[in-house]
Amino acid sequence: MAEIVPRKGSLSFFNPFKSRSSSVSSSKNAPPSDLSIDELKLDQKSAIFTTRLRKTASPANSARSSKPGSKKSSLDQSRSLRQASFPAINVAGEWERDAETGERKDHTEMLHSLAHRESEESLAEKAPVLFAGIPPQAATEFLARLPEAIWKRIVEILGPADKASLALSCKPFRDLLGTGVWTSLDAEENRDAKAAFLGHLDQQLPDHLLCFPCRIYHVRTQKGQETLRPTNISNPIFNCPNAFNAENKVSRHRITVGRSLPFPFVQLILRAHKYSKEHGIHIDSMSRRYKDRDGEWSHQTRYAIVNGHLLVRVISSAFATPNLPPAGLRRLLYSPGDNFHPYFSVCAHWRDGNLMPAVKCALSHIPKPPDGSGIAGAAAKVQYHMHRPSPLITLCSECRPMRRCPECPTEYLIELRMQEDKSDPVKLFKHAIVITRWSDLGDGSSPQSLEWVACNGEAEFDSLAALGKRAISGVFESQFTVDQIPGQKIVSMNPTKEKRGEAGHSWY
Repeated sequence: MAEIVPRKGSLSFFNPFKSRSSSVSSSKNAPPSDLSIDELKLDQKSAIFTTRLRKTASPANSARSSKPGSKKSSLDQSRSLRQASFPAINVAGEWERDAETGERKDHTEMLHSLAHRESEESLAEKAPVLFAGIPPQAATEFLARLPEAIWKRIVEILGPADKASLALSCKPFRDLLGTGVWTSLDAEENRDAKAAFLGHLDQQLPDHLLCFPCRIYHVRTQKGQETLRPTNISNPIFNCPNAFNAENKVSRHRITVGRSLPFPFVQLILRAHKYSKEHGIHIDSMSRRYKDRDGEWSHQTRYAIVNGHLLVRVISSAFATPNLPPAGLRRLLYSPGDNFHPYFSVCAHWRDGNLMPAVKCALSHIPKPPDGSGIAGAAAKVQYHMHRPSPLITLCSECRPMRRCPECPTEYLIELRMQEDKSDPVKLFKHAIVITRWSDLGDGSSPQSLEWVACNGEAEFDSLAALGKRAISGVFESQFTVDQIPGQKIVSMNPTKEKRGEAGHSWY
């Protein structure tokens, strides 16, 4: 087959592996796959020398090259020059190998790990950039821009907390508003406004912590050493006269049996994240791994901050025997010493819906070993030992999907895993029921924040409309790894939104 000559103006000279019609016979017969990378490298000095010869070519050579017979040779010479200036390709060092393990290092993964996960489109981050080039202006000059009547009209629209903040900003605004905007915050109807006003002073008071029951900043008694302890242990972290007052107690959120999260610890975590470590405690100091004294459950807690909100994950697990009767299920799942709440972590709406029936359905999938006596029982046991069922259990469509509470930002995942039981030397690995809970505890601005009161069952919250398709579990797990995000679909924990409480839903 005749070789096709590329037409004039073609870009075929960019291909260094293509054979040329004017090449030597050895390069004509050798296919591109037989040529090594080293054969394609050219000496840089020789390329420069050839280029210089071309620039300083004599007129006689130019005249000879203009003859019709030398047109093809000039084209080949220009192609060879372009090929000489093309850099040689070397793929030997494309992947860097580890000196110890010999594995190839993928720098793409390292670059992705350096990506900023949080959003930078917030107004608070853009405001310093917008006002960076504007010089500071005296308050009297700024106040003189508008007549006093207009300022008084603007002040009438503001709330008590905004008026107090404006009066604290400078002396001209204090003279305009008066000191009465501060004393009015002590009124009973302005308790929430006083807490909102005091919240703006958080950054200036690292040694104090705002007590919402008292609406006062108290001195921290364990600055930097605050530790979360069980609920039955007194653990005041600041000097408060109402620390042991049952009527004016600190807001708490139940984690598991005998464990709760006081709201001051939420403040400390988020203050340290917003301002500095002097303002609170590090988030990693809150992670725990413990086991219940009365039950068989073990728990793991971990926290993360995403977009200014505190997210919590609680993993609870317990070994379960197959074919439990109803009394055995109640003993395994419910704590009689905690008003028959589940041993694992739940929100305040756990009785409404199908959370507990789904947990019982998952326990029913544990394979039952053969029992019986006589020849039939012995044959069944031999058959069971010779053909053991798979330890990996696939749940059904009723208990496999994740559950989202429709009244608070909380999600649940029910699993059956094989775990090691070091206390049993006979049977080391057993099936365990594992229930994972993810919750959004709010931004820590106040114990009246919407997410916090919703998880405690003190306010109405439509999580399906507020969260949409965004999963709390996926957002939480993406802060640590992108390889183990739960892949189950999410369904409503209470599709009909019926609130029967202890009267229905067969939760017990």
